[in-house]
Amino acid sequence: MELKSEMGLVQMWWGDGKGKTTAALGMALRALGRGFRVHLIQFLKGGIKGIAAFEEYGELKALKRFENFSFERYGMPEWLIGKPTEGHIEAGRKALEATARALSSGQYDMVIVDESLYAVQMGVISSEDLIKVVKSKAPKTECVLTGSHKRLPEIEEIADLVTEVRKIKHPFDRGIKARAGTEF
Repeated sequence: MELKSEMGLVQMWWGDGKGKTTAALGMALRALGRGFRVHLIQFLKGGIKGIAAFEEYGELKALKRFENFSFERYGMPEWLIGKPTEGHIEAGRKALEATARALSSGQYDMVIVDESLYAVQMGVISSEDLIKVVKSKAPKTECVLTGSHKRLPEIEEIADLVTEVRKIKHPFDRGIKARAGTEF
């Protein structure tokens, strides 16, 4: 049986809980273990100025060891809080263009479009533009969209799998900051 012929769905992982990117990268590991080609595009992740540990997340350090894995990061060296700046919007435009190239190329078995749903929620890109790009994907390319605390029904409509990751409680609520090896 040709396993790669079963690829080609659109997945959406959203919600206020921790683990959306982690779930997508778990799927990347599964795909890489089967010899599939995986490409990761990260919206809104450009590190954090002055914090070296955020320049390269632990998962990227690990995944770079696979020859069938590649990635691109687009974002400013800061968290996006409030209204996006021109810099955020320009980085989002570049990330969307990279997503269009990767999804339509047929070069990858799986393309993870990390934080793209946050980019829509925060007004960096439009849901219409993201939907247009996803609809133009190669037929056998699996597309995994992550991010957003807000439900995006228009994107849910084009997805084959929609998972809401819901927070029950989080250490951050008790003042425990992000930790190496668990959050980055």
